[in-house]
Amino acid sequence: MNYNAHFRCFRGCPGQHSIYDVIYTCPICGGLLEVHHEVDALRQRSAAAWINLLTRRVGTNQWPYGSGVWNMKEWIIPDLADENVVSMYEGNSNLFWAERLGQQIGVPDLWVKLCGNSHTGSFKDLGMTVLVSVVKQMMVQGSPVRAVACASTGDTSAALAAYAAAAGIPAVVFLPRNKVSHAQLIQPIANGAHVLALDTDFDGCMGIVKELTQDNSLYLANSMNSLRIEGQKTVGIEIVRQFDWEVPDWIIMPVGNLGNISALYKGLKLLQDLGIIDKMPRLVAAQAAKANPLFLSYESDFREKVAIRAQNTLASAIQIGNPVSYEKAVAALRATNGIVAQATEHELANAAALADRTGMYTCPHTAVALAVLFQLVDKGLIGANDRTVVISTAHGLKFTRFKTGYHEGTLNEVESQYANPPLELPADVAQVRAALARKLDVVRSA
Repeated sequence: MNYNAHFRCFRGCPGQHSIYDVIYTCPICGGLLEVHHEVDALRQRSAAAWINLLTRRVGTNQWPYGSGVWNMKEWIIPDLADENVVSMYEGNSNLFWAERLGQQIGVPDLWVKLCGNSHTGSFKDLGMTVLVSVVKQMMVQGSPVRAVACASTGDTSAALAAYAAAAGIPAVVFLPRNKVSHAQLIQPIANGAHVLALDTDFDGCMGIVKELTQDNSLYLANSMNSLRIEGQKTVGIEIVRQFDWEVPDWIIMPVGNLGNISALYKGLKLLQDLGIIDKMPRLVAAQAAKANPLFLSYESDFREKVAIRAQNTLASAIQIGNPVSYEKAVAALRATNGIVAQATEHELANAAALADRTGMYTCPHTAVALAVLFQLVDKGLIGANDRTVVISTAHGLKFTRFKTGYHEGTLNEVESQYANPPLELPADVAQVRAALARKLDVVRSA
């Protein structure tokens, strides 16, 4: 079947633009673009036929359909040549039944979507495979684009650098100096990106990269580029597929620049438009209290966008005070009767530690979502029978200093309620036996 997708204005201005044009915002109003799919054409295949097709493709070795993103190629970039797809078989990440944690908080049907189980360790791979693939095709077709660039708090730069390296495309990364974990900093360096550490925050880096990408030789890879959203929307679709095409009651995710929750809704809305699902989950946007512009706007029923100077937070990847995808996120939350909530440094750090004690290894951003989950359960908004999904955006191994600081009790504004430092003892069997006995007695009595 002949499917089509193109850019159009999210606000509804007239006109459409090719996916392969260098364009990021509406030329009429300056608002964000979105990738629009011809849903009537997609409906020519029945809901049952789509389910059958996508289910047959999962994990296949047929290029590129084994990828969790390109499994849905007709819903992403239909006319992209297969040979220009740049994929590391991203997606297909584990939907983890958090049984022990769920029992502890009274929500037994609790699941965590482990998007950090990906090539570069974060959900950003889902969007970057799409953007870099389109850029590769643009360059083959003679586009003036010669490199890709982004501002980042860590995970975006890692994903861009890796996929650009796989495609043989130069990458330029702008990071706020000393505000990115060492594990995140070394990723784009190792993949050969041109890394610039600037004396500013993310919003300052974003302002500079937007200026520099006015030159069409440098292509903007941040989430204001709607191509990223196309890949990231697959996480919602994948969750529904993993529940045998049933919709959970709640999906909670940490948010910063707000592209992720916009994408989540876009994927779910497509499933609804195609008749594959007949209801929407309630979406929850979780912010760090030190970087909470969406929460502040939510408190006034989104009457106006709030921009702040974000303070330093352990959840550094969402330390963003002026989110680009605000309008899209508000539309997603309104359409799903959504909620915005915030978590303090103390709350997020202890939420991570509690989850880790049940077998997870939680990044500080996922911890924000978990802390918000605990709040909503305490308030009675999320009930014992609600199927609830928390989206884990990155792997905890990227944040070893966060983990170490917690268990050493050195994190600012955090009282480590679940600290578990190593016990240092002489190499003496009697002393070791006595110490173990004391430790195990404590565990039995807990």
